[in-house]
Parts: sequence; C-alpha cells; structure tokens
Amino acid sequence: MNAIRLELTTPVYDDRPVFIAGHFCQWQPDAAPFQLQKTEPGRYFIELPTELMAEKPLEYKYTRGGWDSVELSTAGEGVPNRILQPESSTRQDVVPHWRWNGLPFNPDFLPKIEVVSNEFGIPQLDATRRVQVLLPYDYDTTESRYPVLYLNDGQNLFGEGSPFGNWNIDQKLAVLAHRHHHKIIVVSIDHGEDERIAEYLPYNTELAQGRGRAYLDFVAHTLKPYIDATYRTLPERTATGMGGSSMGGLISVYAGLLHPTVFGQLMVFSPALWTTPKVYADALRFQAPESMRVYLYGGEQESKYMVPTMERLQKLLLRRNGHETLEIELSVDPEGEHNESRWSREFPKAVEWLFF
Repeated sequence: MNAIRLELTTPVYDDRPVFIAGHFCQWQPDAAPFQLQKTEPGRYFIELPTELMAEKPLEYKYTRGGWDSVELSTAGEGVPNRILQPESSTRQDVVPHWRWNGLPFNPDFLPKIEVVSNEFGIPQLDATRRVQVLLPYDYDTTESRYPVLYLNDGQNLFGEGSPFGNWNIDQKLAVLAHRHHHKIIVVSIDHGEDERIAEYLPYNTELAQGRGRAYLDFVAHTLKPYIDATYRTLPERTATGMGGSSMGGLISVYAGLLHPTVFGQLMVFSPALWTTPKVYADALRFQAPESMRVYLYGGEQESKYMVPTMERLQKLLLRRNGHETLEIELSVDPEGEHNESRWSREFPKAVEWLFF
C-alpha cells in the first residue's frame, strides 16, 4: 500500500480547519502538511505516507489547530489517543465534539438559569422546595416552544455546594448546543433533604413511609401546570419527561408507571430498585397507553445487582408492551460507578436519545 487514508466525519457547526497530530509531527497541533482536506460540510480526509507507520501503530489525535481545540467525546470530555495498526490502509473516524478556546463548550451557549421559587409550595406534602429552570441560551431570541425534562435531586445537578459533586448539566447543555440539541427546558427540583428517601419511595418500606405518590402528584398536577403557563413549553406527554439517579431514578420509573398520560420520556440512571421490590410486579402489570421512551443507564461497578435488576425491569416492562409502544434503551457502562461524575457523562447521550 502506498498511503494510509483517514476519513473523518464531524458535526457541520464548526468550520475551523482540521489537523491530525501525532509522533510523526512531534505532536504539533497545526502542522500544515497534516491539515485534512474538506470534501463536504462535516467530512474530511487525509492520506499519509506508509513510512509514518514503520512497524509500529500510528498514534494520533485530531485538532482544530491547537490543543485548546482538540477533539472531545460526545459528553465534552477528553478522549485517549487514537491508534491505527500497521496493517490498516483506510480508517473512518468520527469526532462528535471539539474543545472551544480551551473549554469543552462555548460559554455563550450556557443555558439561562432562573429560580422559579426558593419556596415553591407542595400542598401534597405540606412542604416547600426550591425549583429552578434552565432555559436554552437563545430562549429570549425565539418564539419556539420546547420539550420539558423534570429532574429530581436538584442540589446535585449544577452549581456549587453538593457534597457529592454534581452532573454539571448546565455545561452539558452547552455542549449539546454545539450540535443544536439544546432546545429543551430543564426543570430542577430540589430534594427534601432528610425527607428525600420518603419522598422518592412509592410505598411504605422499612426505609421510610413512602410519600412518592404524593410527590409525583405535585409534579404532574401542581408544578407542571405552572411551568406550562409560565414558559413556552410543549405540554404534551411526548414532549414531557422526568429523570433522576438512584432514588431519583426509582421515582422517575414510577412517574411513567403512575402518570403515563403526563410523562412520555423517562431518564432513569442507576435506579434504586432494591428499595421497592414491588416495582417488578408493577412493571409486569403496566400497559403503556401510548408510545413511551425509557433510557436506562447503570454501571457494572455500582454493585453486582445493578445491571441484572435493570435488565429484569426492562424485560418485564416489555412483556405486555411491544416495542411499538414502549421503547427502552439500556446503556451499560462496564466501568460505571454510583456517582454524579458517571451520570454527568451519560446525561447528553440520554437527552439526545429521548428528545432528539
């Protein structure tokens, strides 16, 4: 073979030139001989002499002309060097996202954050709660209406102060904006601190007296009508979702089971199914009235039970519901642990699958 051909596909939003960097150019990120040629929007290629390979793999990365504009993952995180084996002659690569002036996103794309209320009334629980909304960065410059995702455990979603870290959803939404997948309103609902477990449990258990049904009634019948009346939303069930992790993931499952005419999209990360054994019987009895989409994520390092219990839930949900009415995406991370960092990484993938 006379040349190694690398073909690259990347989103069309970015028109900066593309380079390949590796040991063959001392990892210079903008060496002119290693600039890719553009064949059409979002598609590039370069042909490299086979001598660059010698008898060892070709190790490389793509850049937009500097290490402050290097390739990133779908979630806007760093990626390992690419490796091409000596026997290869052609390779097709995909870069879903790029660093932007040293940041994983353009700061202009950060969502607009509003505090709906620091003490939003929850009559169903005789309590109050902080509720915030994250609006698309260009919300004020359009007349568009948007789907809405209600997320539990608001203290762990963005900003400072969470003892366990957070999902950084504001930054992840900015990453999604580079792919024009930011057109969604996120409603952040704080948990009830000491009442968190009780408010996310649908039944009475040894852990607590479950008040999850009352909490879901609040979101479906008190908070959602307010959000729909205040912001430019798409109120129909196919454009309304609930999501969360751990106990917040469990109550998100029940948002679909108990209010399927309200919530048609569920983002369920590492659900604490072990706390509610009745969930399997409830899943078996569930009949989706219309189409519903469920994104299930879990990590194999969380516990030996996490992935098998999610697989069991998926199987039971589908037993009475065909794929035409209930679509489930099961995402398993072999290295995934039970923490905000992993859920942050999965968030963009889940948003894109559910809403775009």
